[in-house]
Amino acid sequence: MSCNFGNDIKLTIFGQSHSEAIGAVIDGLPAGFEIDFEKVAAFMARRAPGQNDLSTPRKEADAVKILSGIVDGKTCGAPICAIIENTNTRSGDYDKLKSVPRPAHSDFAAFMKHNGFNDIRGGGNFSGRLTAPLCFAGAVCMQLLESKGIRIGAHIASIGKTADEKFDAVNVNSADFDKILAKPFPVIDDKQGEYMRKEIYDAKENGDSVGGIIECAVVGMPAGIGDPIFDGLENRISAAVFGIPAVKGIEFGAGFESSRMLGSENNDDFICENGEIRTETNNHGGILGGISSGMPVIFRCAIKPTPSIAKEQKSVNIMSGEAERLVIGGRHDPCIVPRAVPCVEAAAAIVIADYIF
Repeated sequence: MSCNFGNDIKLTIFGQSHSEAIGAVIDGLPAGFEIDFEKVAAFMARRAPGQNDLSTPRKEADAVKILSGIVDGKTCGAPICAIIENTNTRSGDYDKLKSVPRPAHSDFAAFMKHNGFNDIRGGGNFSGRLTAPLCFAGAVCMQLLESKGIRIGAHIASIGKTADEKFDAVNVNSADFDKILAKPFPVIDDKQGEYMRKEIYDAKENGDSVGGIIECAVVGMPAGIGDPIFDGLENRISAAVFGIPAVKGIEFGAGFESSRMLGSENNDDFICENGEIRTETNNHGGILGGISSGMPVIFRCAIKPTPSIAKEQKSVNIMSGEAERLVIGGRHDPCIVPRAVPCVEAAAAIVIADYIF
């Protein structure tokens, strides 16, 4: 099933955007670990909708209800089952979309796969709403990793044509993450952040949307984690990150830029510093041969513009085959990039915790 992920720590995500609830089952967590649910709630609040005028007006508390797996605040060895109720749905907004699919959405593909029985409301199980249980699982895994000295942080690398500074690929650290977490808009350079916000406002005023790039780093990662060929660290992180709707590309380290370098420019020389072997630069993004090198793991993922826009678009009536003009109603983000930042962190945390524990 496409909603299952993991080897030793197994995650299942279930529900639809407008079902009674969505949720997650996490199996394989070590018993006896005390989860800080206040930190979980703070992490999930970064993803929650309806918090400002840059996001959808749909308001959901995203309060997590634990059904199993926790006793006296600690994991007990049984699978954790958690649900998040959907409390602010407007399913009628989606009635027409059953027969007239939205451009760039899953509507048509889901109709064909499920013979027309797909849940169209809010995008059903294809919705970004399903990143809420992803973030719950990621928040738990991040706490596990922090107990081992591993931290994960991300920021908005760009929105539209406006770019933020990049992480220092060699020296990025927990303090950098804490500075970003203290901000309402997760960027390194606040001035660039203001330009990004303007790009979002301009798109919104024009009935349009805009995408961007998120950069994520993992620090404290020991060398030797991962596997070659099909089960490499890059492969697994990519699979989890592509579980976030709207992700359309990913690169590690220098990424596509490395294709324009000479080998002498791209290669990271090894050095020994304070008795520890590391690299002088980090074009490889902390991963060599699918295995962690001990340097910070660095990757960036591309987020497409929100497909649901107010502009009139062309579509086709699936039942009649006739062309139709489509104006999408409902409540939608003009840019999902800010809310996707914790989702990317969560995806990385789930993968790395699966390797470590």
